[in-house]
Amino acid sequence: MAPAGGQVSMPRVTIVPSLVGQVYERILDEICDGTLPANTRLIQDELAEAYEVSRQPVQQAIMLLRDRGFVEDAPKRGVVVAELNVGLMRSAYEVREVLDGLSCRLAAERSDEQAEARGQEIIARGREAIASGSIARQIAEDIAFHQFVTELSGNAVIEEAARPHWHHMRRIMGEVLRVERNISADIWDEHAQILQAIVMKDAARAERLGRAHISRASAKFVSKLETMHENANVERRKRTASRSVR
Repeated sequence: MAPAGGQVSMPRVTIVPSLVGQVYERILDEICDGTLPANTRLIQDELAEAYEVSRQPVQQAIMLLRDRGFVEDAPKRGVVVAELNVGLMRSAYEVREVLDGLSCRLAAERSDEQAEARGQEIIARGREAIASGSIARQIAEDIAFHQFVTELSGNAVIEEAARPHWHHMRRIMGEVLRVERNISADIWDEHAQILQAIVMKDAARAERLGRAHISRASAKFVSKLETMHENANVERRKRTASRSVR
């Protein structure tokens, strides 16, 4: 969860040795925020120089990123940033819909007296993030709310199952929001409704709202990503045809 002072902190998704972990997070941050877009070649010597480390932690970090689908081997180019796979993202949202629904149900059954105040604090920060126009803040607070609900569920297995998906979610949101600029305020209205159901101990309603919320997010972000990829493919075909004419 992001701290109350306005700073945003992104969730960690793996436990690795300290230096390797720092390089892993640094590269992953740059992939998720668009500094390293899809198909960017990752040159170990350049990354090591930029991060002021040796090649070994960079090499190990890249191996971890490859295992998690963020980078891939490209013929004659080495390692490049992987493109977001629409089918994989759709599948990830399908899993998240189930996990979030269960988290909301369990949170309603198990939440403590402080849940409402803590949840309202995140919701307030989320609305402030939209007003600020900061994509990083919008994404961070959205993730913070869902991690908060998972924490309230008291189910460590849900947390473990959800953890590998967070940065993929963060990346797809970032790619779409860099074009659309901001998350609709409706998302935070939905968060507020979920919180209310949790506080009221209405487990069935909390689960229903939680699943519907993720289903709508999937429809928005996955369809936008699909459209963006289709448009990019059209532009590539146009450029290829133009070069052929010359």
